[in-house]
Amino acid sequence: MQSLNYSRIVNSKHRKTLAEIFSTPVNGALEWSRIESLLVALGCDVYEGKGSAVSFHKDGHVLNVHRPHPGKESLRYRVVEARGFLEDIGVTP
Repeated sequence: MQSLNYSRIVNSKHRKTLAEIFSTPVNGALEWSRIESLLVALGCDVYEGKGSAVSFHKDGHVLNVHRPHPGKESLRYRVVEARGFLEDIGVTP
């Protein structure tokens, strides 16, 4: 799949978040709200589940996660899942 030209869709903060999602080593301290904001800006549909469950849908691809609590940090595994979802929908830095 070709990469999406997202530069017209997202702002500089979203581009910084995208770069952090794809950084090595994985940044587990990245705030989840920043990732969620990026996904919404990219046009993902958000579906709230029970408790902290949330799903993001875009072009037939789905990311199912639980929002972090009580902290704000994504933790590495959520960042890796978000990275895979972004790659699936054709968004890379």
